[in-house]
Amino acid sequence: SGPPPRSTMAESSRPQPHQPGAVSLFFVAKAGVFAAGFWVWLLILVLRTDAATGTHVLAATGAITTTLVGVVLGARMALQRSAAIRHAETKKLLVDISWNAFTAAGNAESSGKVVPFPSSASEDDPSTLRHSGDRVTVFDRSGGRDRGNNGDRRR
Repeated sequence: SGPPPRSTMAESSRPQPHQPGAVSLFFVAKAGVFAAGFWVWLLILVLRTDAATGTHVLAATGAITTTLVGVVLGARMALQRSAAIRHAETKKLLVDISWNAFTAAGNAESSGKVVPFPSSASEDDPSTLRHSGDRVTVFDRSGGRDRGNNGDRRR
């Protein structure tokens, strides 16, 4: 009821997502043609003869089998198509999120608006006082805290 959404240059140049198409549709149509042929053959056999023979069983088996194959292939094609569409939407959403985070970091006036990546440890951290060749013990990693006081430094 409103104007159609405008297409930007970036959206039109994006590659289309892979969607199952011609090959899957060919096999679904082929199974449908075979199923129709078997059903017609079974109908002709039933109308011409009174007793069931081996050809009746063969025609019925072929009709049922090819019908089921056509249904399974059609359902598989529909599931692949919807999965491809969902995958493309997820990729687009991830690109939009990363682009928005990138532009927000570049446009931030103060460092309070964007959570910065950790660049270096603070001067208060005792692990920064050791040399690069020193071994680190479990107690050094915990910041010098004892295990018994649960990190409470007031004791």
